[in-house]
Amino acid sequence: MFQFIMLACLFLTSCAENRNTQDFTTLTSTMAYDVKRAENNSSQSTQKEYPNLYIVKHPLIQHKLTIMRDKNTKLPAFNQLLDEISLLMSYEITHSLQLKTVNIDTPVAPAKGFELAQDIIIVPILRAGLGMAHGLNHLIPTAKVGHIGLYRDPATKKPVEYFFKLPPVTKESMVIIVDPMLATGNSSAYAIDLLVKAGVAPKNILFMALVSAPEGVRAFHARHPEVKIFTAALDEKLNDHAYIVPGLGDAGDRLFGTE
Repeated sequence: MFQFIMLACLFLTSCAENRNTQDFTTLTSTMAYDVKRAENNSSQSTQKEYPNLYIVKHPLIQHKLTIMRDKNTKLPAFNQLLDEISLLMSYEITHSLQLKTVNIDTPVAPAKGFELAQDIIIVPILRAGLGMAHGLNHLIPTAKVGHIGLYRDPATKKPVEYFFKLPPVTKESMVIIVDPMLATGNSSAYAIDLLVKAGVAPKNILFMALVSAPEGVRAFHARHPEVKIFTAALDEKLNDHAYIVPGLGDAGDRLFGTE
């Protein structure tokens, strides 16, 4: 009889534990769903207004970006942070890269694996874009590198081209343009124009920025709606000098110590 009672108690305890586990699993799943739904809701208005814009909100990126914004952050730290953020953002922007199956031999047996199916080209817009290209190169060391040299005319705010050189490209090449600041959108849109004329398909172009202004995103989208923009922040506006507010100042000057 005693054994029967003990077995019955163990059975009831087990049922209670299973029920509690199920309840906890249901609760955590619901919490996870609620968090995801909240994130989606918070970005719906942004996505509707800027359909080609993707804001990378990883906590480490936002933490490092705040340090970069601080006017007291000196050159060595600024450069290192830009490199680190670029590397972190690279994981997000490369999630859609195409793969192809390959056959390899492991030390144990033959196996099937994957490798990138597309030719990857990283194109920094000089000069500030060089600071972001390095992070991408860390992640994709096989990527080729091109350069686009532009500066903004202080009077007209229009881009002036002074250098353009690309590796051989095809319509299948995936090109990632990098520039820390998307301000007016004129330089970035002009850079896309150059790539398209060189034979790159707009759908295979990605633009990666650190900080963007609404005016620039709208201008960019008006000229190149097929090109996706990845940025760490969408700031408030441009000021009268076409600087992003609150922004982080002139990225090129802070990167190279010429401010």
